[in-house]
Amino acid sequence: MGLDFSILPAYADILWQGTLWTIALTVLSMVFSLAGGVVFAVLQLSRHAIIRWPVAGFAWLFMGTPLLLQLFLIYFGLVQIGLDLNAFVAGVIALSLHFAVYNSEIIRSAIVAVDKGQYEAARSLGLSQFQAMRKAIVPQAVANVTPALGNMMIALLKESALVSVIGVMELTLSAQRAISDSFRPFEFYIAAGAIYYVLNLGLEQAVRVAERRSAQYR
Repeated sequence: MGLDFSILPAYADILWQGTLWTIALTVLSMVFSLAGGVVFAVLQLSRHAIIRWPVAGFAWLFMGTPLLLQLFLIYFGLVQIGLDLNAFVAGVIALSLHFAVYNSEIIRSAIVAVDKGQYEAARSLGLSQFQAMRKAIVPQAVANVTPALGNMMIALLKESALVSVIGVMELTLSAQRAISDSFRPFEFYIAAGAIYYVLNLGLEQAVRVAERRSAQYR
């Protein structure tokens, strides 16, 4: 038997298509999870309990349950209440919400750590509470936790493989389809792992660039 990596080029199109879907899934989920993390963090710092507690309960729910279960609930469960989402959209929503609540905890802690004098100075310049948060506090907070948020985005890339269970033709499922046709699991799983590693290296470089650019807000 042995290994035969010469079979890989015949399935390059399948792996390439899976890689593109993985990139699209990861980028969209990253954008929404970061934006959602900021929104959730600000809402949890609200002085109004009617705003703060529902958001805290939502975050507790998503942090206390597995991502796989959340995928199943969003993709299979929402159909029962009339919301039929395709697998890709369901995957983006699940990944975005799951990582948004973790990002919100990171950002919330960073907002609290920003010197209160920054907020008071922004307010003294005539900025509203919302404007002070958006223009002065949140940028500084995000800049201070860019490395931590970057690690969450790297984790998101890896966890995106879970959406294969609901039928999204991302990299893992594409490799499995190739395996079912060729009966060469070792070669294709190694190939998929190598592609994930390259994507991870690219994302790490992007995080480093973001860290350097965010330094101007510190």
